[in-house]
Amino acid sequence: MRRANTKLQTDRREMILLAAKRCFSRSGFHSTSMQEICAEAQMSPGSLYRYFPSKEAIIAGIAEQDRADVAEKFQAIVEAPDFFEALALAARRYIVEESDEEVCLHAEIKAESRRNPEIAKIYGGVEQEVKEGMLSMLRAAVARGDIPRTVDLEIAATMLMALVDGLYWRRAVDPEFNAETVLPTLLSVTHFLLTKPENHTSKSAMAGQPAAGE
Repeated sequence: MRRANTKLQTDRREMILLAAKRCFSRSGFHSTSMQEICAEAQMSPGSLYRYFPSKEAIIAGIAEQDRADVAEKFQAIVEAPDFFEALALAARRYIVEESDEEVCLHAEIKAESRRNPEIAKIYGGVEQEVKEGMLSMLRAAVARGDIPRTVDLEIAATMLMALVDGLYWRRAVDPEFNAETVLPTLLSVTHFLLTKPENHTSKSAMAGQPAAGE
């Protein structure tokens, strides 16, 4: 009986989170009320507040889902026989195949983290875990010989996260943007970042700057 109750609670939490995602994506975080989420989930306010007492608590629930999903994806890349092929498939999944609803939701959370300290704390925690997961993935690739040991993994991970964030934002704000067309370039940049030992501190990065003493 206890197992059935746990399953019911899990299902209801999932129902609320899905409804909230639709509302946040459609109306924005600020414009979405808890009453709107109740209506979307077809649930009474009393039932909803039992699981999530605030919109911030709902964002925390969404973040937990994201953490689990990202960890699973990174592990799949680590275990894949071809590192760069697996990375390319993951890039396609997130950049091209991700639903517009999910892309807009992430844009809303990022924007809200600039104004809401509680959301900023949640979002910052997710970002840190994503970076740590990416670094673990890259270190495993180095250990297998897929990436040179001389590549600065910290900078590479930061750059890859910035690229993905930028493309997500472009999808969210530009209805004419076609992620499919830029995917080959993204993969080329990624390959460069992860295979050129001097890519982050090369002399070319200093081109045009006067030498010391000039």
